[in-house]
Amino acid sequence: MSFARALSRAQLGLEAPLVQVEAHLGSGLPNFTIVGLPAPVVRESRERVRAALLNSGYAFPPGRITVNLAPVDLSKQGGRYDLPIAMALLAASGQLPAQPKRPVECYGELGLAGELKPVEGLFLAALHARAAQHVLLVPLENAAEVRLSAHAAAYGARDLRTAALGGELLSARSADAPAADAQRPEGALSDVVGQWHAKRALIIAAAGGHSLLMVGPPGSGKSMLAARLPQLLPPLSAQEALEVASIASMAGHRLDAQLWTRPPFRAPHHTASAHAIVGGGPLIRPGEISLAHHGVLFLDELPEFNRRVLESLREPLETGAVTIARASARLELPAQFQLLAAMNPCPCGYLGDPLQRCRCSPARVDRYRQRISGPLLDRIDIRIEVPRVAGAQFARSAEDADVSAYGVEDAAGQAHRARCWRLQRSGCLSARLSAAQLQHCCALPRAAEKLLQRSAEHLALSGRGIHRVLAVGRTIADLAGSETIEPAHLAEAVQLRRALVDNY
Repeated sequence: MSFARALSRAQLGLEAPLVQVEAHLGSGLPNFTIVGLPAPVVRESRERVRAALLNSGYAFPPGRITVNLAPVDLSKQGGRYDLPIAMALLAASGQLPAQPKRPVECYGELGLAGELKPVEGLFLAALHARAAQHVLLVPLENAAEVRLSAHAAAYGARDLRTAALGGELLSARSADAPAADAQRPEGALSDVVGQWHAKRALIIAAAGGHSLLMVGPPGSGKSMLAARLPQLLPPLSAQEALEVASIASMAGHRLDAQLWTRPPFRAPHHTASAHAIVGGGPLIRPGEISLAHHGVLFLDELPEFNRRVLESLREPLETGAVTIARASARLELPAQFQLLAAMNPCPCGYLGDPLQRCRCSPARVDRYRQRISGPLLDRIDIRIEVPRVAGAQFARSAEDADVSAYGVEDAAGQAHRARCWRLQRSGCLSARLSAAQLQHCCALPRAAEKLLQRSAEHLALSGRGIHRVLAVGRTIADLAGSETIEPAHLAEAVQLRRALVDNY
């Protein structure tokens, strides 16, 4: 037989389109050609495949060899096509059975001695292969992430000869249920001394999925508080875990079963570029906002980020997705993240601090704050002060600390109950309620209506600001187990909506 076909998949965003690797052996002078829009690294597979076949004890077919990667209008990237090219050549030359009874998808980079090396993005390919009911053949080093896809017909191989014999069956680990061995993040909210108001704000943010900005001097505990938000969030559902893992696989990250149901926590440095935050690049990789999907994006030293980077967050905060348009492709990636930010009140950090004198002029403070635009600030639901903690509080023993002052003794439990309450009634968290949903589930008593009107006039709230106050008030009512938003709930929501600290 002079013709054979093997199957593989490309990677296009969160999709994995099927690629047919067709090999034809013809007469004529020896030549090896790969067509079908291959990238340079794919064209280089000719030499890797030739050496791997010979060093694995197989004969390299003589004559004119043509390998076509169909469809031809889809760009082929990476070393994943080495194994399917080799398998197609072996089948075309009669060294392997022509066609298996069940379609087999092959992935793997070949070393010159015939060993199989791992490739990126196989979790997505495994999910699509499972849906198509295809057999999967992968390098053994990719076995861990393939097991997470729960593919029952996945096989692993160490080298080309083992792959030609079918490989060894990989035991499937179900991805339809949370991992029993997933551990909670280290550190507890009670580790943070004082800051009861900030702890209460964290619980509200976790319960409703709200964005949060903390303003305070250096060393007041902003970063420590931020690191404890993930433990207030519930484990990911099976569908959410698959979405998060798919994005991580697209980015080329190795998947860890221990982190399978844990919400992602991303904390990029303030020197990160717009492409690093939003996504893009020559091969269109997901950015931090997509890697934080169903989790938390923490931006420390918020004004130090490039203005272009901060402005790029505005649309994803509203829509929960980001569209990356390039000349070669246009992809929409999910980005339903919870923004958590921290900043100092001024460049030196001590404006308004009772113990440390600020060295910044009013003009310098204004320039510092203007790095955060009004439209972006308007999209942040909760803004709080995190003042310096008095030294006496550090000396106080844990037994003397009034941890129940803001009801943080069972913070995660409170947040989980409120989330379940809202999900059962609206199908989404308060931060994601549409205008119509807010009108339906945020009916206010007469006293609360008057309070909202006065607050909107006094704080010059925009239409979005009023909606955000109602959403936060709905979350506070859910934490209290109340069907209606009472004036006390709304008053707390208004207090959490304050702009940068008034006495600064």
